[in-house]
Amino acid sequence: MPLVKRDDDPEDTLDELLQDKARIEELPSNDDDAYEDVESDNSGIPFPGRPSKAERRREESLPPWLQAATLNLFHDELQTTTSEAQTKVTADCLPLLTGRDTQGLPLNSHGLPHLRREQHVNFLHSQLGPFPAPYVAIDASRPWFFYWTMAGLSILGEDVRQFRDRLMETVRPLQNKTGGFGGGHGQYSHCAGSYATVLALATIGGLDMIDRKAMWEWLGTVKQADGGFRMAVGAEEDIRGAYCAMTIITLLNLPLDLPPDAPARKADLTTFTDRLGEWVGRCQSYEGGIGGAPTNEAHGAYAFCALACLSILDAPHVSIPKYLDAPALLSWLAARQTQPEGGFQGRQEKLVDACYAHWVGGCWDLIQAAVAPAASNGMNADVWNRAALIRYLLTCCQQPGKKGGMRDKPSTRPDAYHTCYSLAGLSHAQNHYQYDKAAPTRDGEKGRLTAAFNWTAEKATETELQGWRIEREDVVEFVHPVFVLPMGVVEECRGLFEGVGILEGAVIPRVVGENAMSCDAGLDGV
Repeated sequence: MPLVKRDDDPEDTLDELLQDKARIEELPSNDDDAYEDVESDNSGIPFPGRPSKAERRREESLPPWLQAATLNLFHDELQTTTSEAQTKVTADCLPLLTGRDTQGLPLNSHGLPHLRREQHVNFLHSQLGPFPAPYVAIDASRPWFFYWTMAGLSILGEDVRQFRDRLMETVRPLQNKTGGFGGGHGQYSHCAGSYATVLALATIGGLDMIDRKAMWEWLGTVKQADGGFRMAVGAEEDIRGAYCAMTIITLLNLPLDLPPDAPARKADLTTFTDRLGEWVGRCQSYEGGIGGAPTNEAHGAYAFCALACLSILDAPHVSIPKYLDAPALLSWLAARQTQPEGGFQGRQEKLVDACYAHWVGGCWDLIQAAVAPAASNGMNADVWNRAALIRYLLTCCQQPGKKGGMRDKPSTRPDAYHTCYSLAGLSHAQNHYQYDKAAPTRDGEKGRLTAAFNWTAEKATETELQGWRIEREDVVEFVHPVFVLPMGVVEECRGLFEGVGILEGAVIPRVVGENAMSCDAGLDGV
């Protein structure tokens, strides 16, 4: 077969070397004496085609998915816009993943960057002040900034209760008299804004300010006859609504019975859980993944919403196989971990994105609790690569310099969204979460769903940390697999409204004080 040089092959072919009159010599038997111990800033393969000692040591220290033998396995000749974008991302990430470019970040004893804890804390603090005027475009997302910052700081081990009064004062005007929270002042109640506000308040111990009766009645207006939930009255019905609504109901210990005037009662539904599991099952696509609604394209974030919602309804090993083709979903999720980056993509043929460290990375605890057999140590057997995700987040997603924050990928800037979910993804990868199959899934006396409270967390062993090439100081706090909150916060929520009726609890007046959090996107005077 003739030698043909590929366009993307950095090495010279033998024909070209001979044409350039290169001199070929017999190699000595001792390879270490044959090459200089020098670093190469390009391919690292000096003529006649064998690496220097330094390059060989670096290659041997890399995990299998980053070694040349693996990277050179597949070459797609077809060039498309998608493949060109992927080539660029790979080119940006490989120097960081392999340690050729450390961005000046301090390294641990294994050569990986430390978690920039202090810088990330400072970055998240900066997200609680006034924003530039262009941020007015995302005014309806204001509650999300509260959640992303409170959750992110908590995952880093910060005490966020210092923000309790400030946050409660800020979200009071967002709570509507008809129940639920809007995204901004004077906006309609929305499941996403209500979910984010409830979670943010949970982190600072402020759930008692919520009008639980009004919330219960409002959620009754978005429950649909087919079992699902709309995001708002008259808005789209999708899997986000189901997960957000069930999270709110569970954390606030709201009655499962629908309010008397809930529209879904006309279709003979009596509880929030009626037909919900069946509706979630209809969102599974032919690929095995989960779409936002029946017949929609599969997406990683919707997979998490579906699995978490079902894990609220019942124990994951009961509800997930009951309503989903779990093996097909497992296969689809496994295909979302990208190579060579090691992070996750949200959909097939899309680029790696750090936020899916949570949206897809957070699926593993849930689905493995449903279908994977426990190992000899009692932990679920992994079917994904924790070390690859950790390496991607630490090497490619930490912003260098003084600013801190986590980013989607090397070509982008940090933001609160990616910082929060990158840190949550680190927690999924660095810690172990187990479901207690013997624990009750419903309060026999009051009927409250308790399945989501039956999770425990355990830190990784020193051997595991060595295998992942990280140090104990770079491990983040536990994050609840279903609620994406600190484990201790969820336990507090479990007992917060025990014995408290739906008519009890404060109704907070709509007052804005001088001490409110800003996050106002340049809205002064508007």
